[in-house]
This record gives sequence, structure tokens and C-alpha cells, in this order.
Amino acid sequence: MSLQVPAIRPQSRPSTSPPVFSSSRLLVLFYLGACLLATFEFLKVWFIMPLPGSQRMRSIDVAYAIYQWRWPLRTAFGVLLLAGIPAALRATGWRRWLTPAALLMVAAVAYMTNFVMAADHMFKPPTVVTMLPAASNKVPGDRLVVGIDVDGMARAYPLMFIGYHHQVRDTVGGRDVLVSYCTVCRTGRVFSPMVEGRAEQFRLVGMDHWNAMFEDRTTGSWWRQANGEAVTGRRKGMVLDEIPSLQVTLDQWFALHPSSLVMQGDPTFATEYAKDYSFEKGTSRKSLTGTDTTSWGEKSWVVGIVAGGVARAYDWNRLRRERVINDVLGGLPIVLVLAADSASFYAYFRPDSATRFVLRGDSIVGGDAAYAITGGRGSSASLPAIPASQEFWHSWRTFQPSTERY
Repeated sequence: MSLQVPAIRPQSRPSTSPPVFSSSRLLVLFYLGACLLATFEFLKVWFIMPLPGSQRMRSIDVAYAIYQWRWPLRTAFGVLLLAGIPAALRATGWRRWLTPAALLMVAAVAYMTNFVMAADHMFKPPTVVTMLPAASNKVPGDRLVVGIDVDGMARAYPLMFIGYHHQVRDTVGGRDVLVSYCTVCRTGRVFSPMVEGRAEQFRLVGMDHWNAMFEDRTTGSWWRQANGEAVTGRRKGMVLDEIPSLQVTLDQWFALHPSSLVMQGDPTFATEYAKDYSFEKGTSRKSLTGTDTTSWGEKSWVVGIVAGGVARAYDWNRLRRERVINDVLGGLPIVLVLAADSASFYAYFRPDSATRFVLRGDSIVGGDAAYAITGGRGSSASLPAIPASQEFWHSWRTFQPSTERY
């Protein structure tokens, strides 16, 4: 009789490694997703808003890439956060308080960056553009305006309004125009919004190097306000056609164009418009829009002119002292003159370099010719005008890097 010994099977040892989706690992995913999502939302705004350090970096392409990939990145970080929520809700002890704190942080950052700090939520275009003639106008005559004349049709846009809106769309002389203004650069520009044969729509998306930046609706490309150039996106390198404009007081504009229409404020934004003259007169000392009283400071005023392929900046303080500056720019004789109101300025080509103008009353006199500084000699002839812009020195030298100083 044989005895059968049962086979002894080796017993498997219990696994000591944690499961792939253990509570501790899921908890890490939750915190990682929350941190990445909050950091991403902050950086998306930090690169294109006037926050400490952001505007001095050449980071426009990085900012654009982050913005273009915002939904895939939000989805990826959101998946991490959602995957870890069950474990986060089961956490005990001091960790259970981290779950609502992390969710509150993400919600607060997302709300602040996408609504409170979003450029197009802070500064909105007008809901209606009302233009009135001088007889019905309610804007004081000493307020500064950006004025344009398109095929004999004149329009004026007060800084007190366009400084808030940043852009105003209008039709002048049958032509679409985009009137823009950036208070951080003190740059008023008027462009044709025609791009690739069609009138493009723009929204304010942020700023780059302190200058307002617009996004076009068709391609999502970003355009710089100071020179109308597309700086990133599919249309990078394209430039909007600039329409010549003047920055003068409304009284001076009416002296030039008595039949001009003037933009009135949109009642929807009555509380947003500048009530005082501090920005226009340069008495504001705010960090972003204030003025340096000295010459050639970051936020000192200059008048920038480009002629004969040469860019040159003229110190506003010097212009206020001398009233008239005769110069030769790019081989072309020019004259820059300040009106009696000490706010309106004009630039013209001189007939020749030998003719030097001096100020006499409301006219500039050179040789045997006298010209009203608002344009015109008698009732007909006038000196050819040159586009000239008043802006902060930091803006002019940034966007005209080869500029000279007078």
C-alpha cells in the first residue's frame, strides 16, 4: 500500500507595492492639476497685461502659444484635477481642508484672469457711436481730440472717450476706419481695418511692451496699436494702412474743420470716462498713465516724426519753450510748431532749408510768407503736413528703435 503525499504548493507572498491608482497617488494628481491649472491661468494673463516684469520681456510668441493652446491645456490639467477629486474628498485630518482651499484657489484665479483682468472686459468698445456737429456738441472745446479728414469728411474723437475704449469703429467719407488710443503709451493712431480685401473686426486682447494689442476675428493674430503691425499669428508681418490724424484741442480742430462732427460719450460708460484733465495735461502721476515732468524720462512726452526714412523725437518741454523748431530730417526741411493753447501741435514741410519760420501771433512767418499754424495761407495755400505723434518717450523709442533725439 503506497502512501500519497499531497504536493505542497508554494504560497504567494502578498504584494507590498501600492496599486497604480492608490488614494495617495490620486491625491497627488488632484493637487498637481489644481496647481498647474491655476499657474496656467495666471501666466496666460501675466504675459499680456501690465504686471510686474511682464512688459519688459520679449515673450510675445510664448504668450501667443499659451493662449492658442489654452483649451487643450485646460483640459489636460482639468483631467488631473478631476481624477484626484474622489481621493481628495476622502482625505482626513489637516488634508481635508486642502481640498476646498485648492478648489477655491483655482476658481478665484480663473475668475480673476478671465473676467476681472481680461482686457476686453476691462475696456469695452462703445455700444453706439454718436457724432454731433459743433452746434449740438457737448464736449468742452479745450479737450484733446484725435481728428481725421477723409475725402473732405472730418471727424473728431475726444481722448476722454477713446482713452477708455481703446478702439472705436466708424465710417468716414464712405471708408471704414479704426480709431485707436493707448493711454499707457499715449499713442493715438487711426487705421484702415481692411485686411486681405475685407473689413476685419478686432478686440482688445492685452498689451505688449506697454502697448495695446488687438486680436483679429478671422485668424486670431495679434496686432500692435502703435504701428498697426501684426506681431504674431498667421498674419505676422502684415501692417494696417495708417490714416493721417491730428491730436489737437477740439477748438483748434473746429478752426480747421468748422463742419466736423464730434464723437459724444456712450451713456453706458459714463462712469468710465475721464472726468478731469490730469492725463491730457500731463499732471497725472499714476504709475501707468502718469507723466514725467523732466525731459527724456520713461514717461516724458515727445513728438515723434518720420521723414526721409529717418525717425526723430522732439522733447515736448523744449517745444513748449521754443514754440517753433526748424529742422532737417532725412534731408527734408521741416518745421514743428506749438499752438497758443500749448496743447495742439503741427508739423509741416518747409519750402526749403533756407526758409526758417518764427512764430508771430497765430501764424508762422518765414521769408515773405506767413501761414496760419492751423493750416492755410490766406484762404487757399498751405504747407504740406507731416504725420507727427505725441507719445511717451519709452513708447517712441521702443517702436522706433533707430530713432534719433533732437
